[in-house]
Amino acid sequence: MLTKIFNEKEIHKLQTYIEKGDSFVIVTHISPDGDAIGSSLGLYHYLSVIGKDNVRIIVPNAFPAFLKWMPGAKDIMIYENQEEQQYAERLIQEADVIFCLDFNELKRIGKLASLVEAADGRKIMIDHHLNPGDFAKLVISYPEMSSTCEMVFRLICALKGFDDINKESAQCIYTGMMTDTGGFTYQSNDPALYLIIMELLKKGIDKDAIYRKVYQVYSESRLRLMGYTMHEKMNIYPDEKAALITLSVDELKRFHYVQGDTEGFVNMPLSIEGIEFVVFIREDPDYIKVSLRSVGDFPCNTFATTYFNGGGHKNASGGEFFGTLNEAKSVFEKGVKDLNPNQY
Repeated sequence: MLTKIFNEKEIHKLQTYIEKGDSFVIVTHISPDGDAIGSSLGLYHYLSVIGKDNVRIIVPNAFPAFLKWMPGAKDIMIYENQEEQQYAERLIQEADVIFCLDFNELKRIGKLASLVEAADGRKIMIDHHLNPGDFAKLVISYPEMSSTCEMVFRLICALKGFDDINKESAQCIYTGMMTDTGGFTYQSNDPALYLIIMELLKKGIDKDAIYRKVYQVYSESRLRLMGYTMHEKMNIYPDEKAALITLSVDELKRFHYVQGDTEGFVNMPLSIEGIEFVVFIREDPDYIKVSLRSVGDFPCNTFATTYFNGGGHKNASGGEFFGTLNEAKSVFEKGVKDLNPNQY
């Protein structure tokens, strides 16, 4: 049996907003990952089952191809697509309830931020990142949770809606839990996680098939990019127990990069003996995206906050940098000497 974590006031408000709402919009962060898409679709299917027919998911930009198999993914609106912008804006303006999933600040949803901020609908944040903002009417923030998908499952159960979780919802929730823990390799020592997995299995999910779809179905160009990255673009800093990966826009174009092709690259150097901290710096057209992973006690979220305008969890964090790739690399090299993993 799962331990009760939400207070009664949160659950009562959530239930009231859902019961009174007729139109719902679910939004999540830029470059949606498995937890963002999984939690959005998991909630979407639950709302549909309980009779809420007017529910739409709107994401700022494209999400990885390896997540498009999930039930309902084909109906997700992508705001960066010009033909969907006007309709998406109207949906947000007219929504009774706007669910804000897997992000703690409006800036994390890019161009959707001003639309959500101006909307009259009740805003509900469901998130597991540190330092939640105050833009939502109801803030349900639990950084100790492994994923937003875990939170969505627990919230549905707290609403006495376990029987309304169908197979489609369960598949999406499991996917987010799996991806946000690196296949249950970090942030995953809580026994409650495995109770949740057991309950999701009872819904008929095939967790082995989900793993294959997410982690073992890639394009030829993605595999070639992976080989190039590990051979040519990985630098090791043995004295600091650290590794750095960098990829430029031109290099990504050379390997016909599509959204999601570099997913998981940041974890690979952690398999090297003695490496406890990895930073992956990827140049995108508008800015530089930074992903950070660690094992053990080294707080990569502190590193992300200090040097890359980011944050996240102790062993899995993200950030951003506005400058050149070489400048970002220099920031990393200075930071890894100042905040040395050997100190932890």
